[in-house]
Amino acid sequence: MVDLLTFAVEAHGGLSAWNKLRSLHANISIGGELWDLVGLPGIFNNTHVELGLHRQNVITHLVDSGERIVFTPNQVLLESESGKTLDTRIHPRAAFAGQTADSKWDKLHAGYFSSYALWGYLTTPFLYTYTGFETQEIEPWHESGERWRVLQVTFPGGYAAHTRIQYVYFGEDGLVRRHLYTVDILGGSRGTNYAFEYRRVNGVMIAARRRVVAYNEARQQIDQPVLVSIGLSEIEFK
Repeated sequence: MVDLLTFAVEAHGGLSAWNKLRSLHANISIGGELWDLVGLPGIFNNTHVELGLHRQNVITHLVDSGERIVFTPNQVLLESESGKTLDTRIHPRAAFAGQTADSKWDKLHAGYFSSYALWGYLTTPFLYTYTGFETQEIEPWHESGERWRVLQVTFPGGYAAHTRIQYVYFGEDGLVRRHLYTVDILGGSRGTNYAFEYRRVNGVMIAARRRVVAYNEARQQIDQPVLVSIGLSEIEFK
């Protein structure tokens, strides 16, 4: 049997195509119940994202407010589109300490969360070939009449991510179907992310739609509510 990570990388376009690319640019709409819960409804309804592929850096343009959020793992800035710094936070992950289910977020909380999450989703599975990542195939999963192969991924230190150990489910075509994790900054809340509506862009397969819901003890999805929804358009690699 072909190694799962190798199979998945080839199915998504291959490392040769990926390594020629430096960044991804797209219009993105991010909705779902999460943003109401944290007191920021609609914050990411209309955004344009510039995302580095080989290092964790993301710029999210909040089109409706004329602002942008600039993310790296150790700093998040809120800027005007003219480049004026409006707010900044060093070591942004620490700002989630002590929060409860009723805690509200500011734009820097939201920017940190959405940036690292998008970066992880949109670079999968290629980032798992980067230095320090550990992967192993575990027992397959059956859902929607399909058999999905499952990759357990352990993130190295230095990456902002939902949690250190995550699980990615690949269909028989090698494309991501499901991504399962807990979210450390949300008190270990469970999330499972379904990817669909794949498009080939610059030789790379990318899901234009994602839907995140919770899951139960048996790792079965809980259909409602939709916690986060993601839609991409005008996708371009550079």
